[in-house]
This record gives sequence, C-alpha cells and structure tokens, in this order.
Amino acid sequence: MESHNRAFWPDGSLKWAMHVADAAGLGESFTITAEDRSSESRIETGDDTVEVEETEEAFLVKNGVLRVRILKKGECLFSVEKTEDKGGYAVRDACSRLLLEHPKGFTKDGIPAASEVEEFRGRTDEVTCVSSGMLSAVFRIAGVHVSQTDSHEQIPFTIFLEIYAGSRELRITYTWFYDGDENRDFLKGIGICMEAPLEGSFYNRHIKFGTDHGYFSEAEALLLSWHPRVPAEIYGAQTQGHFLHPSPEEQEQIYSRVENSIPIWGEYVLWQDSPSHFVIRKKVSDPECCYVEGLHGNRAPGILAFGGENGGLAVSLRDFWQKYPAALRVKGMDGENAASEVWFYAPWQEAYDFRHYAKRGYSQVYYEGYDELGASPYGIASTSEFSLLLFDGELPADETLDAFSRRVQKPPVYVADPVYYHERRAFGYWSLVKRDTPAERFLEDALDEIAQFYLRETEQRNWYGLFNYGDFMHTYDPARHVWRYDMGGYAWDNTELVPTLWLWYFFLRTGREDIFSLAEALSRHTSEVDIYHFGPLQGLGSRHNVRHWGCPCKEPRIAMAGHHRFLYYLTGDYRLGDVFEEVRDADFSTLNMDPLRSFFDRGQMVYPTHARSGPDWSSYNSNWMTAWERTGDKKWRDKIMTGIEDLYATPMKLVSGSDFEYDPESSHLRYIGDRATGGSHLQICQGAEQTWLELTDLLHDERWDRMLADYGVFYPLSNEEQNRLTDGRIRKREFSYPFMAGGVIAYGAYYHKDHAMGRRVWEIMMEGLQDGGNGSILERQSVADAGNREQLDEMPQLSTNVAAQWSLNTIVALEFARDDLPEVLS
Repeated sequence: MESHNRAFWPDGSLKWAMHVADAAGLGESFTITAEDRSSESRIETGDDTVEVEETEEAFLVKNGVLRVRILKKGECLFSVEKTEDKGGYAVRDACSRLLLEHPKGFTKDGIPAASEVEEFRGRTDEVTCVSSGMLSAVFRIAGVHVSQTDSHEQIPFTIFLEIYAGSRELRITYTWFYDGDENRDFLKGIGICMEAPLEGSFYNRHIKFGTDHGYFSEAEALLLSWHPRVPAEIYGAQTQGHFLHPSPEEQEQIYSRVENSIPIWGEYVLWQDSPSHFVIRKKVSDPECCYVEGLHGNRAPGILAFGGENGGLAVSLRDFWQKYPAALRVKGMDGENAASEVWFYAPWQEAYDFRHYAKRGYSQVYYEGYDELGASPYGIASTSEFSLLLFDGELPADETLDAFSRRVQKPPVYVADPVYYHERRAFGYWSLVKRDTPAERFLEDALDEIAQFYLRETEQRNWYGLFNYGDFMHTYDPARHVWRYDMGGYAWDNTELVPTLWLWYFFLRTGREDIFSLAEALSRHTSEVDIYHFGPLQGLGSRHNVRHWGCPCKEPRIAMAGHHRFLYYLTGDYRLGDVFEEVRDADFSTLNMDPLRSFFDRGQMVYPTHARSGPDWSSYNSNWMTAWERTGDKKWRDKIMTGIEDLYATPMKLVSGSDFEYDPESSHLRYIGDRATGGSHLQICQGAEQTWLELTDLLHDERWDRMLADYGVFYPLSNEEQNRLTDGRIRKREFSYPFMAGGVIAYGAYYHKDHAMGRRVWEIMMEGLQDGGNGSILERQSVADAGNREQLDEMPQLSTNVAAQWSLNTIVALEFARDDLPEVLS
C-alpha cells in the first residue's frame, strides 16, 4: 500500500491520507494501522512497481507492463508501449481536439443562417508530476487549444493522467475551460484522439460497443458472401470475435477473393445524442460515402473495444449517457493506424449555444438577482473522466469488458463505518442514525423520504446533460407539474442552501452508496459549471438561474471549498485540489463584483468592498480552513482569526451586521451598523453553520465558541426580546426561517445547557415541515399523464431549499439536542 498525506490537524498530526492499493487484492474490507515510518519498515508492493524518469523533453514511466511517455511540450500528450510479448506502441500521439462553430447570422426562427467550424488542436504547455510512489504516478498536463486556421489560442485544458503498478489501465480526468465569446464561439466538439497501430488481415480486426443489453460486435470485413461461398463455421467463428487462421489453400480460394470484393468498414461511431437514445453507425473510409446505421438503443454504457492481430484498445467514458452528447469513434481500421476518439461533446450534435435565454434579468417576478443582464460563461469549466485498457490477442470477453466498465462508472471507494467518522468528528458535527423512539423514527423516516425523492427525481425529470448532470432544480410548480425550469432564479439550484452538504452528511451517517453517487455527481457539476475558475470573477459562482451562469449575482458561497471537501478527502480526487486553489482567494474577486454593490454608496465606503459575515465571510472561512488543513500554513488560520477579532469587537458580536465593509488585503471586516441585506437567514443557511461549528474544534478559541452559541440561542427569540437584549439595535430586522438555523440553535442550547431552548429546537423543526401553511413538505401524490409519465410521483410542497436545509439542520440538531427530543413529535 502507498500513502499520501492530504490534510493535517492544527497540531500538525495527520488528519486525512490517501491510500493507493489493488482493490482486487484487498477484498471487500481491510484495516489500516498507523506505523512509525522513522524506523525501518518494509512495504509490500508485489512484483511490479512504478518507475519515473524525467528528461528534458518528457517524463518516462514504467509500471511493469507498460511504458508511458508524457511529452512536456507540443501537440502530443502521451504515447504508450506494451513491455510484454512483442512490445511496440499500443497508443501513440494522443491529442486534445476542439471544434468551435461560429454562426454568421441567424434566421428569424433563430436558426444559424450560415456558420463555419474552426478546428483546434491541443498544445501542452506544462507537465507536473503531482504524485509518485512505488504503486502509482500521477501527472498534471496543462495546455491550450491552438487554431488550425490562424494559430490563435483558445479553451485551456488540464489533464490528470494516473498510472498504476502492474496495470494495463490508464485513468484520465480531463477538464476544459470556456474563455470564448458566447455570441460566436459555440461548442461543436471536444475530446481526445489517439492512434492505435493495427496489424493483420481485415477479417481479423474486430470492434465492440456496449449497449443496453450485451454488445454490438462485428469484424470490419464480414465473411458472409454469396460468391464465393464461405463455410458457415468460418463466418460463425468470426462473428464470435475469434481470429481466423486460414490454410494456404483457403487463403487462395476464399479469403483473398472475398477480402478484395466486400466492403471494409473502416469507421465506427457510437453517439449518445440524448439521455434516452444512442445510435451506432459505420462507414467505409471514403469521405464521399455515407454512414450506415447499425443499431439504435436507449442508454449506452460508454465502452468501446477494438483491435487486430496485435491486440488492441478498450475505452470507457464515465457517465456516458448521463452527460450526453458523448461519442466514441474509431477511424482508419482498414489502415496501419486506427484513430480512436473520445468525444465529451459529440461533433454530430447541434453546436452548444452559451448565450443567455433573455437580454435582461427578471428580479421581481422571477427571483433573479437584478434586472441587469449578468450572464457570462467566461471562466466556467467541465470535467470528464475516462480510462484506457490495453490488451493482447482477441477482443476481451464481454465479462471482462463489463468489469472494466464497472470500474470506470463506479470506481472502488473504501469508506469507514459511520461510527468511525463520527468519533473523529470528520467534517465537524453531525449525528448518527438512531431509531430508538417514535420521534427518532419519524425524523429518520422523513430524512429518508426526502433523500429518496431526489434519487427518483433525477431520473424522473431527466436532469442529464454535459452541463446539467448532477444538479437539481430549485422550486417546483405544482400547477404545471414541472420544476420552474424557465423562471429565472427558480430553475437550476447551483448549490443554493447547500444541498451538497446535506447529501454528504447524509452519506456520512448512513454509508449508502446511492447517496454517495448522488452527492458525487452534484459536487462534480457544481465545482465546475457553476463557478468561475479564472478571470475577474475567479472563485465566485453564479446564483441559481435558468442558465447555470445566468444570474447577475456572482458570489463566493456558490464556489466555496466546503461543498467539495468530502469528495476530495473520501476519494483523493486530484481535480478538486486545483479547484481549491482556484477559489482560495475569492475575496479579492469581490473587488470586481461587490456582493452588496447596489445597496451602498461606493463614495461613502472606507474599505473597497463588502462582505456579509454570512454567506460571504463564512465562505472565505471555508476556503481558508481548507487551505490551512491541506498545507498546514497558519496564515490561513490567521485570516480567519482577523475576522473573528473584528466580530468580537462589535456591539452584538456575531449577531451584529451582517453587512460589513471588507478589505481583502488585510482580511478585516469593518462594522457599518446592523443591517442584513437579503435577510438574517442568509447569514447562516449557506454553509456558515457547518463551517463555523467545525471551526470550534480547530481554533480552540472560547470566545468564538461562545459567540456562536450566543448567536444560536438569540436567533429564535421574539423581536421584542431581541430588542430588549440589545437595547433596541435589532429594530425590525427579521430572523426568518428559524429551521434553517436549527443546528446552531441546538448548539447554543447544548453549550448553555438550556433544555428549554433544546425543546424549542424540535418545535422549530416540526414547523419547518409546513410550507407556509400550504401543507406538509412530505406530502406525496401521484398524477396521471403528467410530466410525460404515465404516473408522475411528486412532492408538490417541497423545494430544494427546504429539502436541503430541513434535512441538514435536523442532522446537526440531533447531535446537540437529541436529549431534548420528546418521545413523540406532533
């Protein structure tokens, strides 16, 4: 086993580690014990190890069965040779490809009147070995696409290439970043292409695509001939994927005549054009000839294998149909080098249009931030994952390819028992599942029902697509029996009220694989598409909208590291390490986009921008806390403490504000009175509660613990009582939606040993189940012939805001106020 440190406790001891091992050898479960590495110890690695050699031009990696050459500069990304048998290249000249469509105008129906497609090829600018050990080596490749028309550069990319000892599989995580002009740079195709040398006769070259049921399997030259007749047993063996070894007489009488007289299918493509349809097409290599459709289906698993007498290559693209339009293609199977193409956006699809759905905002009627147009895709990203498998001889059996595909679609993840995570306060404070009393059973059943609804809803509503998969919608429209997909801020959720945290804590306490997968897809989407990775808005994200980048409100809470720490530490995901770096200094981007720019006179400001203590400063806390634990550098802790000192100096501590002026250079908050733009609930419900509670374990600062506890018990008080305690400073400021602060209220009750407040927590949470008097959010109904379903299952009173916040606060409140839970809830 190979281990890599990922995070540290404040005292410098190890907090999170990533381990590399052969899952097949470990089995279903195993135990890790800490070892003093200062003493001599032997690490069992097996026969094969990874060796990395660096030259001026490339990194050369040997893993016992493969030699991988990763070029530091130029068009070629990497090449792979097999070290066994005859050796030789199995993959060479891997290259990133991009197609942008430039509309030259539109008809009155909005259809491009004319357009041109510009081709780009990737260029590697930098390669870094980010991790190297005896069992693995991981490389980060950074580059940009270069126009083949005029050599201008556009659409940067990064690739993480993972190589493991003794394995013929290569794991690749590919991220591209949009830096185009949304009005003219439509996405027509993006992917990776590579060559695979093929040897042997055409009739011994085969291809397989995974389908809904089994495999589409063919030879590129099919030996079914009217004249001369080919024996049925020969054709039967060929269709089974076996190599044919004709005698000299058979070669002369049958094979040579047939080979020169039948079509040679040099190109095959699997194209998933929607979440419910794929097509497999093929053609001869002549560019003036058409495609022939071989099979239509529903959802392809995204696996391809092809090869000749020298072996071949299998490719599996993760979330193939979920992140449509995707495609796998092989060209040139009738030549010495076949071109294998993995398309994350298929070039046969209509080009993707990044423009906004309107030329203004709808702040009052449709809950958008402002009436000004603020949609911008500049700086967003998209990440795809795929793996390569090199093999010898005939195409692998269906069972072997199935196993390979499963490893790609659902990579093995070892997780500890919930009790273990809970005992160590992994990710702060949350509760374990207990069903000892009727009240506990009621709460756990409600938590399960809400989570199960979203598991079903993703499929029921077809929330799929390259830019959508993983996200949820924000608000339901029971009159139309649809989510408000077309109504401004009510459409895509974009992490609003942290459904990410809800699902990850739900997973930690249950260990459910289906919840892990739901949370993983949500984190992958929201960490890429919903946020800005470079440019003037780097580290900020776009508020909920019809388009993921549509809302003019660009805020740090959407992009904060806390959403995705779970996925990073539980899986060792390399890409998220980059994301944490990208969002770390998000506070500086508010110099370009002040979150309160429309509410204060800039000429009267002392500090250059604003930050609400929550959700802005709390999001910076999340970013800095992540940087602190990953690096051990206390400067990130000091930035948090600077703000805490500023809050402590205000008249009402954490209750003060929540609007402050802010200086990114010094990290200071400037008290400007007691005003909470947007409502006091926004201070706590966007992840602040979980971040601040976790900080109580890390800072060891009694003043902070007390401030947070005092805030908790203050929140649900009546306005009259709040003003009495603060000498009237609160005035008419509302502390609305108290169930969204249920966790911190419970913490306050626990800290102060206030059992009356502890009992009040559960009254608040039960009130939160009622949607403004319209009925319980748990209400379910089945509607015939709605939503394109024979029977539509809906929870008409439930919004994602309420689902996430009620669930999350219940999970936290059970940790602090379980002893105050009545026997029965009503």
